[in-house]
Amino acid sequence: MPTLHDHTYANGLRLIAEHDPNAHTAAVGFFVNAGARDEDPPVMGVSHFLEHMMFKGTERRTADDVNREFDEIGAHYNAFTSHEQTVYWAHVLPEMLDRAVDLLSDMLRPSLRTDDFDMEKNVILEEIGMYDDRPEWRLQDALLEAYFKGHPLSHRVLGTPDTIKPLTAVQMRAYFESRYAADNIVVAAAGNFDPDRLTGLVGERTAHWKPSGVARDHGTPPAMDYATTIADDRVSRHYLAMLTPAPSHQDELRYAAKVFADVVGDQEGSRLYWALVEPGVAEEADLSFWPHDGVGAYMAGAVCEKAQADDVEGRLVDTMTRALADEPPTDDEIERAKNKLATRITLRGERPQGRMQSIGLQWLYRREYTPLTDELAALRAVTRDQIAALNAAYPLTPRAVIRLTPKD
Repeated sequence: MPTLHDHTYANGLRLIAEHDPNAHTAAVGFFVNAGARDEDPPVMGVSHFLEHMMFKGTERRTADDVNREFDEIGAHYNAFTSHEQTVYWAHVLPEMLDRAVDLLSDMLRPSLRTDDFDMEKNVILEEIGMYDDRPEWRLQDALLEAYFKGHPLSHRVLGTPDTIKPLTAVQMRAYFESRYAADNIVVAAAGNFDPDRLTGLVGERTAHWKPSGVARDHGTPPAMDYATTIADDRVSRHYLAMLTPAPSHQDELRYAAKVFADVVGDQEGSRLYWALVEPGVAEEADLSFWPHDGVGAYMAGAVCEKAQADDVEGRLVDTMTRALADEPPTDDEIERAKNKLATRITLRGERPQGRMQSIGLQWLYRREYTPLTDELAALRAVTRDQIAALNAAYPLTPRAVIRLTPKD
């Protein structure tokens, strides 16, 4: 059975490691509790920009060295930035874990050279332009800005040209010093490794990191009804997106919300699928559960021909509304959803990379470690009564709705 190894270093850095001697690989990740919601509006996008800069070299390594060494150890590696975290990780053979830890910990203390900053800024602006050409991303950004208006969760992860162009290397360094502090980072590991060796190595490589005492603003965003339509000659389909309140990552009803969203809006076999996709009324239709730190939301959406827009929106809202009271999820639907979700969770948990990411996020959100068996048990425990309690607490109102549609 996997065993937990938990250690807090003198500078506040936390190590959460799940040791499984039967695994054939090991994964390690550095989870920085910083994302778009932690940025001041004038520097929106700095978290994602900073993620790029982590691969540009350190005092010990050039950018070429970083990429070459990952290749040398045969690592499956990557990084990502979200609204609430920036994560750097590597999945390797057990004998390569020491080098992976050394490389990742070194990367997290980058040179942040002005020349590299100026060059990479062009890459970021090109990436913003690329995503602006994708209707689903434009719609999501617009929806978040409307739904979380006045709250930092409304920030765009990539930023905008108006925030990235004037951003300076000095501003990035200040953000780095505050947010990439030892007490704002969790190191998570899973798989086959020597726990004592890993604990010592992480401590040795990060002993010089300083704490900052930085904290996240947990102010609750306002929730209000909102609806608008954006006409654009760049799109040929009608896109609909909707946000409505749901449980947070800390809410005990989060498992019930996962089951409810699967019953109503999974991309295959859900109520929305049978109401909209299978009969050919819409090309896509779904409802997903989107939990955050202290707040959560359901996101519903559909893609269809413009001529079908009113019919699709009516069916989508009607399907969601009836699932609340008139036709709540049946025992059979709940059981099928739990089986699907349990399979997904187990498949993810069978790989050290999946477990590493799960336990890292668990700790950032709830300061707790949940074994895979306990997570599955909590999912299996969801009942119709819990779904009823969920729907009473989160009745799919108010709703923010944005439509992106072709110009006439």
